[in-house]
Amino acid sequence: MPDPVKTSRSDRPVLIVGGGVAGLALGWRLLHAGRSVQLFERDRAGRGASWASAGMLAPDAEIGFEDPELYRLNRESLRRWPAFAKALETESGMETGFRTDGAVHVAADRDEAEALRRRYDFMKAQGLDVRWLSPAEALDIEPFITSRPAAVLYSPSDSQVDSRALVEALQASFLKAGGVLREGVAVRAVEPDARTPAVMTESGERVEGSCVVLATGAWSHGMEGLTADQKPPVRPVRGQMMELQSEPPFDLQHVVRSAHMCVVPKPGGRVLVGTTMEEMGFDARVTAGGLYTILEEARKIVPGIDDLPVRDIWAGLRPASRDHLPILGPSSAPGVVMTTGFYRHGMLLAPVASEEVAQYILSGETSAWIAPFLPGRFETVSA
Repeated sequence: MPDPVKTSRSDRPVLIVGGGVAGLALGWRLLHAGRSVQLFERDRAGRGASWASAGMLAPDAEIGFEDPELYRLNRESLRRWPAFAKALETESGMETGFRTDGAVHVAADRDEAEALRRRYDFMKAQGLDVRWLSPAEALDIEPFITSRPAAVLYSPSDSQVDSRALVEALQASFLKAGGVLREGVAVRAVEPDARTPAVMTESGERVEGSCVVLATGAWSHGMEGLTADQKPPVRPVRGQMMELQSEPPFDLQHVVRSAHMCVVPKPGGRVLVGTTMEEMGFDARVTAGGLYTILEEARKIVPGIDDLPVRDIWAGLRPASRDHLPILGPSSAPGVVMTTGFYRHGMLLAPVASEEVAQYILSGETSAWIAPFLPGRFETVSA
């Protein structure tokens, strides 16, 4: 059977539904490859989970020992991040906030220390630069952590990006490259077809393209026009976040993480603290209990945050797939491609997901990087 992307008329635009980092990055890649792109965003581009993200790029902090394919993909994407950020900054003339400052992982009790030791052993076995520190060594690297940690691991290669700066740089680069960004236009349904797939907006407009890409995050499962088996099994997981303002003498220089929380210094003295993981459907409200949990856990590892003023609070909805792995590549719906289900890895995976999914759209070839994450794996399970 001929490949749906190869046989599509390439003079029609690629239609991307969803204007977060996943959709913008993919569109930007395709534009540079000579394809025309229309991107539909029901609200403002990048103002969903991408805007709410802390922007941590730390594959080793998110290790799932049962997910070796995801770990390899995370490591590969981190390797591609410097070139990705440089290209965006050069094209947009804007900063992304990408930096590699390392992270300090702090265990607050004996159980966390044992888990951290297992993580350390795994990372050393992978040949990674990671260090097990004494309390004195840890305080020398980052003086603002607790003076009585149960254990400390230092990972120099952990990086971060300013998620909101990244969104703005991506949007500017997408538009500069000739992309059509249709903000405030909600897509209600897709019409799968091998040659002329289309989308239908809520206002009744029908737009045909060469292929349709679902980059709709936590809302992916609700897209009409797909069969029950074709719909990506993605659900929202709420994460609440707090932004503090650093004041002397507080001057945190590294991301500090525990098993439950992270404290992330940003330019301009901003300090992000979070986050929760809550199965609350599409409820994106900030709650007193969520903020209490954030502060209770964060002050165990960075007690100095107690005295910092609060600048902002917010919540975002992570798109979690049934198996917590991303959903990348062609679906069984003709002409429909997916890049969704990133859960906690959306920022980290932006370079590799956008590049490899774009390559599929351009060539019809599925790379080894995304082969383990194809949408069809859920249809196989349910068959």
